[in-house]
Amino acid sequence: MSQITALETFDLRFPTSRFLDGSDAMNPDPDYSAAYTVLGTDDDGPDGHGFVFTIGRGNDVQVAAIEALRPFIVGREVEPMLADLGDTWRRLVHDSQLRWLGPEKGVMHMAVGAVVNALWDLRARREGKPLWRLLSELSPDEIVGLVDFRYLTDALDPAEALELLRAAEPGRAQRTADLLENGYPGYTTTPGWLGYDDVKLARLTREAIADGFTQIKLKVGGDLDDDVRRLGIAREICGPDVRIAIDANQRWDVDEAVRWVKELAPFDPWWVEEPTSPDDVLGHAAIAERIAPIRVATGEHIANRVVFKQLLQARGTGFVQIDATRVAGVNENIAILLLAAKFGVPVCPHAGGVGLCEAVQHLAMFDYVAVSGTTTDRVIEYVDHLHEHFADPVRIERGRYLAPELSGASTEILAPSVAAHRFPDGAVWT
Repeated sequence: MSQITALETFDLRFPTSRFLDGSDAMNPDPDYSAAYTVLGTDDDGPDGHGFVFTIGRGNDVQVAAIEALRPFIVGREVEPMLADLGDTWRRLVHDSQLRWLGPEKGVMHMAVGAVVNALWDLRARREGKPLWRLLSELSPDEIVGLVDFRYLTDALDPAEALELLRAAEPGRAQRTADLLENGYPGYTTTPGWLGYDDVKLARLTREAIADGFTQIKLKVGGDLDDDVRRLGIAREICGPDVRIAIDANQRWDVDEAVRWVKELAPFDPWWVEEPTSPDDVLGHAAIAERIAPIRVATGEHIANRVVFKQLLQARGTGFVQIDATRVAGVNENIAILLLAAKFGVPVCPHAGGVGLCEAVQHLAMFDYVAVSGTTTDRVIEYVDHLHEHFADPVRIERGRYLAPELSGASTEILAPSVAAHRFPDGAVWT
């Protein structure tokens, strides 16, 4: 059998702070970054690619966490490991000594996600399928076998998950055909970065509408008067039929969030995203109750499936925003998709960043085909930058994600981009 013979890691950073791309109330000057990993084998087959998204300083810490997983991967036989990625996930997550650093959260947990995602990319490439299709063609029993239900069974047990998946099974072929023909709905945050002036906000909003997007998102939380002015500009351009979401990036305390959102309510925000600390489940629930009918959206900084479970149990969010690299990879995101389906809450993935659009589209499309069976009130975030660095970049038409057709998870970064953006000695930084 073939073996994993190499785990390479790269500290890649992109100087987005120079133009304030990605700027928000809590992160005014991010340099979008990727702790990138490549798994190599001793046969003539493809490599596997994965990464963790960060915003600059500390990316080296994330790389070091991935390096700590080398002994668990290098030297392992490829075929049995890929055949049972549920067991592989458990082996990585439940190492007793590394788990102490979380448990199951933080840089170590995200490092596991990078390796797990690279293994899924490797498996999809070896099977010659895009990841969304590979996942969508697994049987309900195989999907359930990927999930660690420890800590979840008071909300969702394996039998319930199996029932959900079997109920969605008859329509898989029809939904796959619809996805290939029509794509998956997207929305754009491109106009809404907090560092952009009003002229740029207006121009990018008009461009988003012309490109077919029916929802945009604006960052808020820096200054209330500025937010009122900016939302007024956007709403005037959008009219009543284009949704405008707002994103506070964890800026507020609970009472402050309620007051601020009520001031912005005349502009009809579709949701308010991350109004407070991502760990404050009861705070989110209180905000959701007090600002209704405006809904709360959150998830990109939630550390694991357990917090998602609690958030759903407490009715603390109206939209679940999975992230491809915050939790421990594909397997844990499948657990979160199943939880969202159990509670009937739409999934609207977080994207943007470095490669997050590329990675998370596969999970949303799998959810549509094999889990929830619907795209109603569901959109994938889209930001128009850094896609040129990927071997299989996202494709957007009429505001919709086109389904990836190449094999793999769309997570391979081009070699020239790796060389140019390695920190601190890549050409971009020297």
